Amino acid sequence: KHNEGYTDMTLLHVILAAYVRTVSERPGINRFLSGQKVYARYEIDCVMTVKKEMMLESPDTCIKVRFDPRDTALNVYKKFQTTARKALDNSTDFDKTAGKLVRFFPGLFLRFAIHMLRFLDYFGLMPKKLLQVSPFHGSMIITSMGSLGIPAIYHHLYDFGNLPVFLSYGNIFTADAIKRDGTRERHHFTTFKVVTDERICDG
Repeated sequence: KHNEGYTDMTLLHVILAAYVRTVSERPGINRFLSGQKVYARYEIDCVMTVKKEMMLESPDTCIKVRFDPRDTALNVYKKFQTTARKALDNSTDFDKTAGKLVRFFPGLFLRFAIHMLRFLDYFGLMPKKLLQVSPFHGSMIITSMGSLGIPAIYHHLYDFGNLPVFLSYGNIFTADAIKRDGTRERHHFTTFKVVTDERICDG
């Protein structure tokens, strides 16, 4: 794909495309829990935290990309890149919503507002506009530890929202692999760690 001109296609896009394909064949992993009940989700919303710049002090923002179970790897790449570019160039809807919450609900009132959101979320009464920008509601959340040069980590699921899968992948490294004939061959590897809510489906 790099030779075809998609020079910024990375392992991230391949992982997301593989996840979309998996959900299309095993829709049970796209379920979620809300109010102690299991629901089916028909769209595939992937959440990722991105840095505005690759600097320690650079602010983070959250993006959410909606995929269709029929999306190919190229569709996934184009949708993700479009959303990511908008987030890096402008304030995202998540940034604007979080900013309004902090402005309008200072101090103790902010804590009350969060408790109110939890209450509404439990009963499925969260406003749709909030659900669309919330990084805590979606099919899965993915993080690249490889961009920090370290292996994958196990990350906890959030107790707010309904994200049922947290996927982490690490840096790419080379190591010897043993072939069937017993000889060694050099290959590229990465590490994956996945935390799931086992209540959404068996296995």
